Order: sequence, then C-alpha cells, then structure tokens
Amino acid sequence: MDIVVAAVGRMKTGPTRTLWDDYAKRITWPLTLREVEEKRPLSGAELKAREGELLKKAIPERVWLVCMDAGGKSLDSKAFATKMNEWQEHGPIAFLIGGADGLDGSLLKQASFTLSLSAMTWPHMLARTMLIEQIYRAQCILTNHPYHR
Repeated sequence: MDIVVAAVGRMKTGPTRTLWDDYAKRITWPLTLREVEEKRPLSGAELKAREGELLKKAIPERVWLVCMDAGGKSLDSKAFATKMNEWQEHGPIAFLIGGADGLDGSLLKQASFTLSLSAMTWPHMLARTMLIEQIYRAQCILTNHPYHR
C-alpha cells in the first residue's frame, strides 16, 4: 500500500517532527511526505485555490484521495483500519492536509473520502502527527500487532 501525505507548510525541527519521523520509521508501507508552500503574498480564496493546485501537483494522478477536513467523517481507529484495508485495493492512497483556511472546495469535490480527525481545531503540524500515528495504528490493527489494545 503506497501512501502519500501531502500538506501545506513545511515541518521544522522540533517535537512534532521527531514524532513524525518516529512513526514514519515504524510504518512498513511505503510512505511519502510531500510539503507544499505558496511563497507569494496571497490571501483568502486566492491563497486557498493556489494551495489546492500545489497539493494536486504533489500527488500521483491515479490515487485514492482522502481529504482531511473538519466536516469529514469521524472514524474510530478500528474503522479507520478497515477503511485503509479497503482503500488499498484502489491503488495509492493520498491524504491531503490544507493550510490555515482548509482545503479548496475543488479538492473536496474530488475526494474519494473526507476524513475528520476531530471536531476540534488542531495545529497543522500536530494534525500530521496525529494522522501518521493513526496510519501506524491501522497497520498494527491489520497485522494483529499488540500496539493497539
């Protein structure tokens, strides 16, 4: 199962990066983090649309697209693992994490699935870490590893 996490912004050195790297090492599925950033001084809908273009360019053309969005479906860890198992039949999986204003509506319309980590607002770098932990947990659930108990 090939997995791409494409996200707006660059993760710097620090605790969230350390956690990301730790979970990334544990995951046996091929995993790629692709970070995009718009350097021009844009704002509002224009910035959101440009970030959407950059995210779209960062993922393979034929991909099972999972958009991370507060309005998406919340799943418990076992249900997420079941979804991951189903999604792998469709080819590579790409998770998209938008910028401060979320994902552009055009991406949400193209999504194969829209997932919410929580109804709460989380810092984007922490959301990445929460996502990769859940990907690792899904792997453990699917392989009957004792990590998930």
